[in-house]
Formats: sequence, C-alpha cells, structure tokens
Amino acid sequence: MRISFRQYWALLATYLKPQRRRTLLLGLLLACSIALQLTGPGILQQFIDRALAGEPVSTLIWLAVAFLGIALVTQVVNLGEIWVAENLGWIATNALRNDLALHVLRLDPDFHHAHTPGALIERVDGDVAKLGNFFSRFMVLVLGNGLLGCGVLIMLFRVDWRAGAALTLFSVVALVVINRMRDFTLPHWAAEREAAANLFGFIEERLSGTEDIRAAGATDYVMRGNFQLARLVLRKQIHAQVTGSVAYSVSILLFAIGTAVALGMGAWLYHDGSITIGTVFLIYQYTNLLNQPIEQITRQLQDLQQAGASVGRIQQMLETRSSIVDGPGVPEPGEETALAVDFDEVSFGYTPDEPVVQDLDFHLAPGEVLGLVGRTGSGKTTITRLLTRMHDPSSGTVRIGGFDARDWHLASLRRQIGLVTQDIQLFRATVRDNLTLFDPEIPDSRIIATLEDLGLGTWFHALPDGLDTMLASGGGGLSAGEGQLLAFARVFLDDPRIVILDEASSRLDPGTERRLERAIDRLLAGRTAIVIAHRLSTVNRADRIMVLQQGRIVEYGDRRSLMQQPDSRFAQMLRTGQGDLDEETAEAGVGVSQ
Repeated sequence: MRISFRQYWALLATYLKPQRRRTLLLGLLLACSIALQLTGPGILQQFIDRALAGEPVSTLIWLAVAFLGIALVTQVVNLGEIWVAENLGWIATNALRNDLALHVLRLDPDFHHAHTPGALIERVDGDVAKLGNFFSRFMVLVLGNGLLGCGVLIMLFRVDWRAGAALTLFSVVALVVINRMRDFTLPHWAAEREAAANLFGFIEERLSGTEDIRAAGATDYVMRGNFQLARLVLRKQIHAQVTGSVAYSVSILLFAIGTAVALGMGAWLYHDGSITIGTVFLIYQYTNLLNQPIEQITRQLQDLQQAGASVGRIQQMLETRSSIVDGPGVPEPGEETALAVDFDEVSFGYTPDEPVVQDLDFHLAPGEVLGLVGRTGSGKTTITRLLTRMHDPSSGTVRIGGFDARDWHLASLRRQIGLVTQDIQLFRATVRDNLTLFDPEIPDSRIIATLEDLGLGTWFHALPDGLDTMLASGGGGLSAGEGQLLAFARVFLDDPRIVILDEASSRLDPGTERRLERAIDRLLAGRTAIVIAHRLSTVNRADRIMVLQQGRIVEYGDRRSLMQQPDSRFAQMLRTGQGDLDEETAEAGVGVSQ
C-alpha cells in the first residue's frame, strides 16, 4: 500500500489538533532553533574577515563570546524542543491506541474469529508504537529541518545568487531521490510488520492452549511453527534493512556531492574576486547546515518507512466496518418493565450456504421464562447471539420490547440483557472491578449484599483485602463453582430486563447448584428469561419449552401442557430418566448434528 503525504498529514492533524498549545510551543522552539543555527555561521564569517583585516583582539573576543553564547542557547532550546516533542508524541499515540482499541472492540464476532488476539495486539500496540517517533520527531526532523533548509537557501541567495541557485538545484534533486527511495522501501517494511503480527498471533494462541499442547505431546510442533514464523520475520527484516541501507548510502553520496559543489562554487567566486575568504567559509558552513536537514531526514527515513507501513495497516483497520450497525434508538423502557421477545421467521447462518437456524417464529411475553432444549449444534446459543445482536439475522426480524433489535442503540440493547454462560471471563483486576465490570457507580454495600445472597459470604470474608483483592486472569485460584457464582453476581448487579442462562449451571456440582436455586428464582422474578438446558432439571422453572432440531423449532408450548402430552418430544425426554440432556434427546429420537 502506497502511503501519500496527505495521509500522513491527515493523521498528524487528527491527533495533534487537540494539543494546539503544545504544538504551538513546539513551533516557537523550532523557529528559535532555526534562527540561532542561521546566525552562527554569520558570526564566524565576521570573525575570519576581521581577523584577516587586523581588527583589535577585543573585537574578536566579543565575536567568539557571542558565538559561544548562541551555541549554548541553541542547546537549551533543543533540549526544550525534545521534551515538548516527546510529550506530544506520547499523548498522540495513546489517543490513537484508545481509538483503535475501541474500534476493534466494536467490530463484530466474524472479524474477531478471523484475527487472533495476538495479531490484534500487535496492530493496536505494535503498529502504534512505530508511530511514536513519527508524532514526536516528525515535525522536528522533517518539517523543522525543511524550514531550516529554506532559511539556509535564502541566506545563500543573499550571499551570492549563483551559490544560492546551485545549491537550491542540488537540494531539489536530493529530496526527489530521497522520496523515491521511500516509495521503494515502504512495501518491505509493510511485509515485516505483517510477519511480526502473524508471529505474535501464533505465540498468543499457543500460549493460551499450553495445557492441551503438553497433554497432546505437540510441543515440538509448536516450536517448529514458532521457528518458521520467526525465521520469516528475520528474512523480512533483513530485506527491509537492506533497502533502508541503500537509501542511507544514497544520502551519503548526495552529501559528498553537495560539499564538492559548495567548495567548487566558493573557490570560483573567490578567484573571481566576488567574495572574501570569510564568505567562502560561510558558503561551506551553510552547505554543511543544508546537508544537515538532508542527512537527518535520511536517518529518519527508516522510521518514516516503518511509520508508513504502520499507518497503512492502522488505516486499513479503521476502515474495517462492522456488519452490526448501531440503530437510531428507541424509547427507554420503564425501570420495572420486563421486555417481550419476538422472533418473526428468523433464519441465520455463520456462512451463507450453511444455515444454523431456520424460520424461527415464537413470542415470549414479558416476564415469561423460555426453556430451550436440543442437542449440541441445534442452534440454542445462536438464538442468544441474535438476541444480543452479536449477529443480525439473514432474514426475518428479532424484536425486543416490541421494537426491531436493529433499531435499538447497541449499548442500550445490551444493558437490557444479562448473560451467564459456561465460560466465565474474569480479568486480572480486583473483585470489585470483576463484579461491576469497572463501573464505579455501584456501591460496595450492594456488592457485598449480592455475594451474601449467592452464598459467597464465607468466601468473601476469607479474602485478604476484601473487594480490593486481586483476581488472576481467567479466574485462576477459583473453583468452577465460585467462578460461576461470580458471573451470577454480575447479572444481579447489572439488574437487566432479560436474562439468558446459557447452560450456566452445567459446570457446577450438585451442592453448589442447590445454592444457586434460590438466587436464580430471585433473578428471574419479574424478568423475561431464556434458559438453555444441559440437564432437564434446569428448565423446571420454565413457563414455555422450545425443542430445537437442526436449527428448526420442532416443538413449542406451555411446559406443563407438554409434560401432560405423552406423545410430545419433551415428555419423551422426561421419560428417558436422568442424565445428560444430549443423551436423553438422542434416545428420544430428537438428537441432531449441526
């Protein structure tokens, strides 16, 4: 991807605009630095010409002191410039990280299934890190040195128009060549960034499955894959570094040519009697000062190339759009209102040619509890994903509270729905933050009361730091039952209008499950609920039962009525006895495979 300067500038303007004051201060420091650098050679010219003319020593001493003073002030200004530029760069890149992370979080599940977390981390952090120098030093080393170069050329024209014209032509040729070299090396740096992202994704994915890899004896396979990807990164880096070194070599050659032009021009003008020997030295000094911007820009060429690759990848990420579009919004329901759920001829498949659910049509009145039963792969979890708008149906309409789910604001819709699944996501954070999901508005007293209601009082009082106790990532140190109870506590604190229990008690031992019964009754009271059953005892509290087979509704009705109908599929399941629902379903003749 070829990155234009317009794209660079657009990115700079977006993230530097909120920092107008720092940017203005940096601009003032740059102007002071340029003025001081242009003044120094003129003092040296005066010193040489006056020394050759036999001026008093006191005059020469004052000129030397002035030169040293300017050099000292220049260093102080440069130090302030670096400090401001680094602050500017960190603030800008952190803002970009925030925007990129938020954008990634808002993308739909299909995107996240196609990209590993490691690769996304490399995009959000690694690519943005490459822009730190771009934001903090780009203005100093490119824009600032560009202004310095213009100032030097103006001063050379003031000395002699022929010297100014010759070195202006040299500068234009040098900048064109440097720009061509940037375009030549950019694809190599983009390939290096992509290879690094793939390596990070591979490492992250394998580290998350360490136990399975060891148990399967696949360590050698993982190490071989890591070696192959790391070797590819090395090759891409070598290609990029070699092309970058070519650009640096070209800059050295240009520097030598510029020095030769300056010395030749000075000698010719001095021999012609047009300038003094001090002016010859002035031209030479200004040429060195002119080569400085070219040399520094070239030194930053590699970072600019890497920034170009990162800018392209970041823009590609930001241009990725979620298939789930936020709705215009609907009136907020009342505080005590349970919400109705309607599926009108809903069909959906994760791939277009493989529907997972087909022609789902049912109504769940406010406050009703629906029990979903069916074998694994029959579409139970897919229904909950459509309800929470993780996906939109391929056809048909999902209505919540009488409104099309696509008309709700996503944030508002998901506030109405509380979800507890088999897989509990716990973060490396305090107990308080894990339960409130970092919402500071929930008081500690309410959190503690909820834990007591769920039978976690003994566990809580044994914590060394109470609600400030840190939990390990993934719930390390907690039993499956404790993790599941904490997930229930989250839903209690969120106080939703619709509750989804996706086989939420399947991981619990009978003793822990009994502790949940009273809490679940309280949670479901006055709320609409969907309970996905792994064991038939889970749906004893359901008002209505839905049996799914190959993504279709094969039975739907009042639970008690279905129990009393000997030929109903649900009654057949109950007659098969106790055990896993999948096994019971198979015996009853309603088992399916997705």
